[in-house]
Formats: sequence, structure tokens, C-alpha cells
Amino acid sequence: MLRGVSTYPFIKERLHPGLLDQLVRGGAQAIEIHAARHHFDYANRKQHVREIGDWFRDSTTQLFSVHAPQYADYESGRGGGPPVNIASSDRAQGIQAMDEVKRAIEVAEQIPFRFLIQHIGVSGEEFDEKKNDAAMTCIEHLRAFAKPLGVSILLENVPNEFSTPEKLVEFIRSSHMDDVGVCFDVGHAHIMGDVTQAFETLKDYICSTHIHDNAKDRDSHLWPGEGSINWKEVMELLRSAPQTPPLLLEIEGDEKVSPLDKIRQAFDKLEAM
Repeated sequence: MLRGVSTYPFIKERLHPGLLDQLVRGGAQAIEIHAARHHFDYANRKQHVREIGDWFRDSTTQLFSVHAPQYADYESGRGGGPPVNIASSDRAQGIQAMDEVKRAIEVAEQIPFRFLIQHIGVSGEEFDEKKNDAAMTCIEHLRAFAKPLGVSILLENVPNEFSTPEKLVEFIRSSHMDDVGVCFDVGHAHIMGDVTQAFETLKDYICSTHIHDNAKDRDSHLWPGEGSINWKEVMELLRSAPQTPPLLLEIEGDEKVSPLDKIRQAFDKLEAM
């Protein structure tokens, strides 16, 4: 399976070529960039996007995916800025959210990538039909915007009522958006219920993954084996998927531990199962 790593361990830092080099030395064959402005300033095309693009042009490692922005400011909402929520029932906020996501998609003009990973709603948000319709309209616009750039939209199962496995499948089928898939977040599936059941519901749509562990108590993004997920079972499930997805680690950073020391160990451990 393709070995992928998110830049999430470095989310508190400005992304630069040295950090990408660390991921590659750890064994990453593909990278997902988390589009948070303080980390990767996707709107700064002349400087930051160009700098990262130059690195990818000189590397054999591919930019596999970009995680859509969750906040539009440079403080990730800590300064009081609202989240980027495509399920907002406020039309103006929905348009603003869609425009912000488009800025991240435009990175593909300078650094080609395959998938944009998109949340519907924010953590813990309750289901609302009007908000769901707003999200569907946004996704329709985003997929049309992304297609000429070679980018497809993947919806992520996140801990809210819009993004349960059943709701995601219903969303895709009712919208007739056959080119929209799913990023299967194993850690989120574990928190929300049963990993096996979530996989069986979503398996026909899974094109990528987020691999991390937790103790089913909070979204802690631990290394596989540090929580309570049955990884032998997970690996059997992923290998059975109609489209074999990459193993894409999305681990929370620890200032005391270099991810370089643990990435290869994590991949070797998972693939040996």
C-alpha cells in the first residue's frame, strides 16, 4: 500500500522544505498538506506556494492530497475567527467558506494533487436538512471548480451528525455526484462507533485514509498502537477495499518526539499485520 503522511505533526509550524524532507526520510511516498494559513499559506502563491512547489518539482514524492481549510485566518480560530463551514445555513457565510476552499484547490495550478479532503459541518454539529442542502450546493460548485485542475473531492467521516458513514453515503447518492469519494478516517470511525461497520458502509467510496489511534475518548491522533483500535482488523479491511487506499498517517505533533523516528516504524508495524 502507498505510504502517505500528513503534514499535521508540524501544524503549529510554518511548512518549509526541511519539514517535507523529514517526512520523506521517514518513508513517506506521498504527502497530504494541511491547508491552515499559519502552516501552509495556500493564498500566498508568489512565495509560500511557490517555495513548496519547487520542493515537489525536485522530489519523487507526490503531493497526494490537500486538507481543506478549517479556518480562514492565520490563528486557526484562536483569535475568534469563525470556522470555514460549507454547511452554514447563512448564505453569505457559505459563499465565504466555498471561496476559501477554492483558494486551497487553486494550489493545484502550481502543485498538482489528486484529492481535496473536505469536512461537512464542524465537530459535534447536529444534522439539519437546510444546512445539508447548503453543503450539497457547495460541494457541487467545488467539484466543478476542481475538475479542470485534476482534483477530486473526498468527504471525511468526522464526529458530527452530517458525516456519519450512513449520512455520507446518502449525501453522495442523493446528489448523484459519482466522482465524489470518501477519506476514511479510522480514528474518527473508532470514536463514532464501530470501525468495521463504518468501513463496510463506506468501502465502495473510499479513496484515501487518515490513520491515527485513540482510546475512544477523544480525537487524540495517536500513533497506531497507542490507543485501543484493532489495527490487524483495520489492515484486513483496508486491503479488501475495492480501490486499495493509501495508508496516510495523520498524527498529532509532539515537541519531544521527532516524527522521523516513528513514521517508518508505524508503516512497518501496520504492513506486517
